[in-house]
Amino acid sequence: MTDIQIHKAEGTWVVRAGGAVLGESRDALELTEGGYPAVIYFPRGDIAMAFLDRTDHTTHCPKKGDATYFSIVTKSTTLENAAWSYETPKEGMERIKDHLAFYATDFVAVERV
Repeated sequence: MTDIQIHKAEGTWVVRAGGAVLGESRDALELTEGGYPAVIYFPRGDIAMAFLDRTDHTTHCPKKGDATYFSIVTKSTTLENAAWSYETPKEGMERIKDHLAFYATDFVAVERV
C-alpha cells in the first residue's frame, strides 16, 4: 500500500516560464504523497514541448519509478531539469504516464487560473 494519491486537479491549471505560457490544462492531475506539497501533472499534449529539451538526468522513486527530466528553454535562459516525467511508471501509478510535472521556482509558475 502506498501513501500516494492521484486525482483530477480541479479547475484549469497553467505553467509559465520566461514570460511564456508553456501549457494550460483542464485535465491536470494532482499527486499527493505523504506530507509533501501536492504536485500538478500536466498531460503532455497540453504542454508546448518545443520549449522543453530532454536531459540526461534521471532519478528513481521506489514508489513511482524512474523519472526523466527536461530543461525549459526560454528566450533569455535555460532552466536545467525544471520538469520531469515518469514515462514507464510503476504499477498503480499509470495515471501519471504521458504527464509532466514542473518545479515551481522563482522562474517557473504552476498555478490554478
